[in-house]
Amino acid sequence: MTVEQATSETVSAAPAPLVESEVGPLRSVLLHRPGAELKRLTPRNNDQLLFDSIPWVDRAQEEHDAFAEVLRGRGVEVLLLAEVLRSALDDPRAHTAGVHAAVDARRLGTELADVLRSHLSSVDASVLAEVLMAGMTFEELPAAEGTSLVRKMNHPRDFAVDPLPNLLFTRDSSAWIADRVAISSLTMPARRRETAVLDLIYAYHPRFQRAARAYGAHSAPIEGGDVMLLAPGVVAIGVGERTSAAGAESLARSVFADDLAHTVLAVPIEQSRATMHLDTVCTMVNTDAVVMYPLARDSLEAFTLHPGDDGGLRVDGPEPFLTAAAKAMSIDRLRVIDTGLDPVTAEREQWDDGNNTLAVAPGVVVGYERNVETNERLEAAGIEVLRIAGSELGSGRGGPRCMSCPVVRDSV
Repeated sequence: MTVEQATSETVSAAPAPLVESEVGPLRSVLLHRPGAELKRLTPRNNDQLLFDSIPWVDRAQEEHDAFAEVLRGRGVEVLLLAEVLRSALDDPRAHTAGVHAAVDARRLGTELADVLRSHLSSVDASVLAEVLMAGMTFEELPAAEGTSLVRKMNHPRDFAVDPLPNLLFTRDSSAWIADRVAISSLTMPARRRETAVLDLIYAYHPRFQRAARAYGAHSAPIEGGDVMLLAPGVVAIGVGERTSAAGAESLARSVFADDLAHTVLAVPIEQSRATMHLDTVCTMVNTDAVVMYPLARDSLEAFTLHPGDDGGLRVDGPEPFLTAAAKAMSIDRLRVIDTGLDPVTAEREQWDDGNNTLAVAPGVVVGYERNVETNERLEAAGIEVLRIAGSELGSGRGGPRCMSCPVVRDSV
């Protein structure tokens, strides 16, 4: 059997992507193990690259490996982004697109851009994948004849191709809604090129080539951390620092047109670093329960969107989020598990991603071990918590949900 035949058989045997809820038993997930891109972080650039501190990379990798093993131990197939990207880049069309995604002629100038394109066109998929993820400094650029003002005026350790340390948070750059993938239109400059990486994976990796798109990467700003599948046919979208009202409206129109949802809740959230996405204040832990930042419980509202008779949208509200969510989900109420007894504890644990849990099954979630009180309150409410270390992983402000893009979940 050839390698191509073996790959084809493996792909055909894999379950087709399908995610209809936040809590259905998790079968397959896309993660990104931290790599050389984190070693690009320095005190000079970490703010620009959206990290609060400089992570200890070896420890971050150990923590991530343990996270992946917890999932595998629950029968979850773990797809690693770097491996999937390298496989996709074996396709010559993907390789060409990857070179294009890496080289910004407006930044490098025509001559230097041509030199870099020529060099990257000659490297194999592994090298190109590394450049796409970890970037390239000016001193790492290939030597060339002639003089480049751009090369001379940049410090050797400045980036000719920016690294993507936030690839770690695979939830933000894409999200599956039923059997379609929504590729995010990322807001922050440090993350925009992630879109091209995910575009390559979903367009050219054999596992995803037949998958349809739910949203285009060049549409209005929307990020996966703001997209929550409350129940089959019910999508909540946070509108705040990273997702705009236009993005929420565009995604709503898309999922209605594709018959992926009957109700979309647009949920305004505070535009701040601490609450950058909806999943920093609220995540599903069971079919009828959420873990929620207490200060958001009474203030969170939602506009309810339905398809209009004329092909447009009908927008109702706002009304309290918990009320709107229960109505849309056709349940009496959405149970809330608060993340702290006092405001100080709640604020500390929200900052440390206590609300950012990943459900691997109804009533079973992965959470950071450091959020002691949140985990105790979850367990007191009947939720099993699979604790993982996150002292280094959390330096980019993201928890288990942020670090995972479910690809296949069973129905609930």
